[in-house]
Amino acid sequence: MNEKTSVILQVSQVCKQFHDGETTTKVLSNVDLSVYKGEQLAIVGSSGSGKSTLLHIMGTLDIPTSGEVTLDGENLYTLSASRQAEIRNQDLGFIYQFHHLLPEFSAIENVAMPAFIQGRDKKQTLQEAQALLERVGLGHRLQHIPAQLSGGERQRVAIARALINKPKLVLADEPTGNLDASSGDSVYELIRELAHQLGTAFVVVTHDYKLAAKMDRQLTMKDGVLQDMADISVQPTAADKH
Repeated sequence: MNEKTSVILQVSQVCKQFHDGETTTKVLSNVDLSVYKGEQLAIVGSSGSGKSTLLHIMGTLDIPTSGEVTLDGENLYTLSASRQAEIRNQDLGFIYQFHHLLPEFSAIENVAMPAFIQGRDKKQTLQEAQALLERVGLGHRLQHIPAQLSGGERQRVAIARALINKPKLVLADEPTGNLDASSGDSVYELIRELAHQLGTAFVVVTHDYKLAAKMDRQLTMKDGVLQDMADISVQPTAADKH
């Protein structure tokens, strides 16, 4: 892992609660987390543990009940909604379990879309999108729409899309949860390769211990509490239990 000299994102004492009448549900409890440049960090936990809520708060897609989140020293939750939207477009990339590609657009158009939204030059953007697709092994699938791609190929397009604006940090929510084991392994290898080559930090939340073990660092989320996991390799995966 890169030397810990540059913190990209800092989570400080973040709590999240939901209220339903007189009932209060604690989802996150005093979470502290530092994410470093070029790091590949896995957060492992079962469904309902709070890991996806934390990821959404890190990406300004959800609001913490208390605490702070800073990106390169900028407190995200003191910013206007428009500034948060700029940060999501320019500084953050997102990858989901279901790729959320636009079905009517080709692979290269899907990758280019965040840059088009930013108002960047169309010709240059398409060249960059093609280069990214070639980098993820899809140079021969530029004009294919999502329905013509396999699940693993769609997720590779989603990874390329997340990188088009050269973000400081990519947030991935169960990015291999909808893939077979072979495709899942290749997607994780791609994330690791790109983090090393581009210096982009990746935070991946997952329930899959075996794949998380390939990342630089692993944390576990249980009942809203985040903690280190010393030996992730011995933990069973869902597949191992069957």
